[in-house]
Amino acid sequence: MDGNQRPNQVQGQDVGSPPAIRMVDVTKQYRRVAQSHKFLTLKSAFVGGNIFKLLRPDEVFTALEGISIDVARGETFGVIGANGAGKSTLMKIIAGITKATTGEVEVRGKISALIELGAGFHPEISGRENVYINAIMLGLTRKQVEERFDDIVAFAELEEFIDAPVKHYSSGMYMRLGFSVAIHVDPDVLVIDEVLAVGDESFVHKCLDKIGEFKRRGKTILLVTHGMETVRRLCDRAAWINQGKVQAIGDPPRVIDSYLEWVAGQEEEEMSRLERDRVSGLGQGVDRSSKQPPDELGMQGGEDASVNAPYEVGRWGSGEATIDTVRLLDAVGAPRHVFTTGEPVTIEIGFSLAKVLEDFVFGIGVFSADGVSCYGTNTDIERFEPAVLEGSGVARIQIPAMNLVPGTYYLDVAIHRRDGQPYDYHRGLYSFRLHSPFGDVGVARLPHRWSFEGGVRWKREGGIPLDAGSSGEPLG
Repeated sequence: MDGNQRPNQVQGQDVGSPPAIRMVDVTKQYRRVAQSHKFLTLKSAFVGGNIFKLLRPDEVFTALEGISIDVARGETFGVIGANGAGKSTLMKIIAGITKATTGEVEVRGKISALIELGAGFHPEISGRENVYINAIMLGLTRKQVEERFDDIVAFAELEEFIDAPVKHYSSGMYMRLGFSVAIHVDPDVLVIDEVLAVGDESFVHKCLDKIGEFKRRGKTILLVTHGMETVRRLCDRAAWINQGKVQAIGDPPRVIDSYLEWVAGQEEEEMSRLERDRVSGLGQGVDRSSKQPPDELGMQGGEDASVNAPYEVGRWGSGEATIDTVRLLDAVGAPRHVFTTGEPVTIEIGFSLAKVLEDFVFGIGVFSADGVSCYGTNTDIERFEPAVLEGSGVARIQIPAMNLVPGTYYLDVAIHRRDGQPYDYHRGLYSFRLHSPFGDVGVARLPHRWSFEGGVRWKREGGIPLDAGSSGEPLG
């Protein structure tokens, strides 16, 4: 099904009428700095035709390419994508701030755009004067501005500062005033480009409530945001833009999932590259200097390294046993660096020996990005009694559920003697990242379950299935 087709009518939409916004094969190009054309004049551009035709491909940056999107009247449409994907350029074209290089753009009805903080505000004059100027530029008469002025100021929560020059406003005050003016113009089409991120929590909720009111009144809303939950909650449809092209368009959950899968792939590539750089930077040899390993791996001696010593990447040991490979594997045994909180993770350590050893311990430690020890264990702690280690082999530790909170983590792996002296110690050479739909704080997400008695009712009960747990029942 084409992304512009509407399988179900959403309340407030007028599907039978022409779309509120129509973009057909829209392309936007910018000229890079080009020495060979620095004396190009307006006259020569007219004589030669399109200025972009005179430039080599490497002298032109294409911000948008072949964008075709219809937004129905009364629809809330979300646009997502990475920084630099072209989202803001798209919004500026729709708002009339800039023009497309090629293609057609049509907007039906009065449009109000909140694209940049304080766009159009003059820093030297007061907030009061800026309200009048901006509201009139957005299509209100002076009488209409006077009628709505008190409501604009009250919504922005700037009664005490409205007569101060806006150059003294904080970014949050800029945003509140700009948003308030935009919504009190009462447009048919409201364009919002990632400006809610700087607001405090209470004001963001107030803005979202106002957007919800616009939805109920059948207004058309175009929303650019990095907040995926905002798109899931508010938007009827969504588009994912990447490198100036539409990658997916349609039902928000499907589009968001496609985008997040791409983001995870990008993170995977980046973390793999950084890991290769860290490992190759230390070479293949083992630093044989005598370093006392930290206590997180269950080694004897020393206090908590996360408190008393900086977490410095390195490798050291006697070299009698060497760690050749370290991989983090998912549930199907595929190497990965990006996981979801609660997923199973296997740490695989490939090793080889220069001689037979009878005293040996395998250990791992997990550290947060700021060097705090999150967990450490080894075979000695867990009562393994060593007998013989020879030749080569693989040691694996399987973690049924990696229940750490979202973030980036670094991994220590080691083979050492029972008294703590290392044969080969790898500190911080390997890393992984965890994502989660929840906002837990601290270090670990502990398995738990909520229960209630009495007059407690929920619109929706939370919780996620514990796939790797023993019961398999939903946990909060």
